[in-house]
Amino acid sequence: MNGFWENEYVQIAAYYSVVILCSIVFLTVFELVTKYKNWEEIKNGNLSVAMATGGKIFGIANIFRHSIIQHDSLFSMIGWGVFGFALLLAGYFIYEFLTPKFRIDDEIQNDNRAVGFISMVISIGLSYVIGAGI
Repeated sequence: MNGFWENEYVQIAAYYSVVILCSIVFLTVFELVTKYKNWEEIKNGNLSVAMATGGKIFGIANIFRHSIIQHDSLFSMIGWGVFGFALLLAGYFIYEFLTPKFRIDDEIQNDNRAVGFISMVISIGLSYVIGAGI
């Protein structure tokens, strides 16, 4: 049985499955902290929400990419991925704090594409910094 877990195909399937599950959980957390309903807004054609959500998805995947590369065990990869997500979430709150003249969530919900684009780039950019630290 020990050889089963050392098989590269099994390891890839395990990493893939765990990252998909973590991504769903993390996107749910983002859904809870934003004022709008991501998937409902995307269904209605809100490009700003789509860009911001796409940036979050990319950011989560990129953090896990670095976590998989740097850590040998599945549990270590999960731990660092969760830590990276917590930092990405903190970055979201910092971004909101640093823009006191307007509310990020309100602007994205109102399809302000400039704010949606910046949100996407911030998520992607932070994921590279977080990933390098992992």
